[in-house]
Amino acid sequence: MNEIEKKKISKFLSLILRHQPESIGLTLDENGWADVEELRAKSAKRRIYFTPEELDEVVETNNKKRFAFNKDKTMIRASQGHSIDIDLALEAKQPPEFLYHGTAEANISSILEKGIEKRTRQHVHLSADKETATKVGMRHGKPVILTIRTGTMHQEGLSFYQSANGVWLTDFVDAKYISK
Repeated sequence: MNEIEKKKISKFLSLILRHQPESIGLTLDENGWADVEELRAKSAKRRIYFTPEELDEVVETNNKKRFAFNKDKTMIRASQGHSIDIDLALEAKQPPEFLYHGTAEANISSILEKGIEKRTRQHVHLSADKETATKVGMRHGKPVILTIRTGTMHQEGLSFYQSANGVWLTDFVDAKYISK
């Protein structure tokens, strides 16, 4: 499978498994899992075709590790980034002292005033390193990397979770914890 085909399938999976499973008649369970064979069959009705081996390649080679299989690879889900109501069943975890958030320069004044909101997503996404945060910020314009005092947030009772692909998740980041 070439990179163009992998990217097409990955984007389709992101849409279906994170935001619009109903658009192909797919039902996710309460934890966001979809049956692989049902996903393949319903995707094919939309002229998106992939074999189990191709799906495995998309999951394994995705540089952001956006998707995960269950142990026997009969179920698949997005690792995070959902705008639909699902429970990833993540356990609260102590974060590192600092995490990073990449955003576009155009968003800075609002963030420094109001904090970082999850908006239509289930969580705010934070990165463990500046390089990843920079890549995230670049998707939206000229990137700015914010340092988040997550150790302090945790000490003050705020919860953090880590998705299967290493992205740190929380509900909201108040501006008082953000440094430019």
